[in-house]
Amino acid sequence: MSEALIPLIVFVSLMVGTPGPANLLIMTGGATYGVRACMPFNLGLICGKIALNVAVGLGLGVLITRYPLLQTALKFISGGYMIWLAMQSWNSVAQVEAARSAYSFRKGLIVHPLNPKAWVMTLLAWSDFAPAFGDLPTQMLVIVTCFAVAQAIFHTGWCIAGGLLGHAFHGSLILSRTLIVITVTVVVGVLLS
Repeated sequence: MSEALIPLIVFVSLMVGTPGPANLLIMTGGATYGVRACMPFNLGLICGKIALNVAVGLGLGVLITRYPLLQTALKFISGGYMIWLAMQSWNSVAQVEAARSAYSFRKGLIVHPLNPKAWVMTLLAWSDFAPAFGDLPTQMLVIVTCFAVAQAIFHTGWCIAGGLLGHAFHGSLILSRTLIVITVTVVVGVLLS
């Protein structure tokens, strides 16, 4: 099992740690509202990815890959949601109430189930790595735990990086808008790929 665990950990770390919609959203939140205000959103991201992993592990991934029209619809719905969520901070200054509404647990919860990058990494983890762990309960435990730990580390790291940028630029709207434009650009790039 340990021979299979190390490649999975490397894969998950690379997938979760690299820039993508969720990391850029949490970085934007950290820069705009501060790290502490974004922790409910961060917890929502982790719980949403757990739910996605459980759903794929129980067979939803087969359904999604079998129907290309469903894949395309999910891709554009998710892209629209990511852009809408990023734009929530366009005119924001660091206010606690604004952070509560823009970066809530509930909004974080839906990000990964609507995130094309999250679907790709989840489907790859289940198809390429899970079989090495034997029965479904063991696969579920290993895959879900690897993603949850990696997300706790990397999403928090991206949020802290955003918070440091926010402090360095004193809550600048220019910084916030630059991060939003980068996030939207990444999402549009995913939609067009």
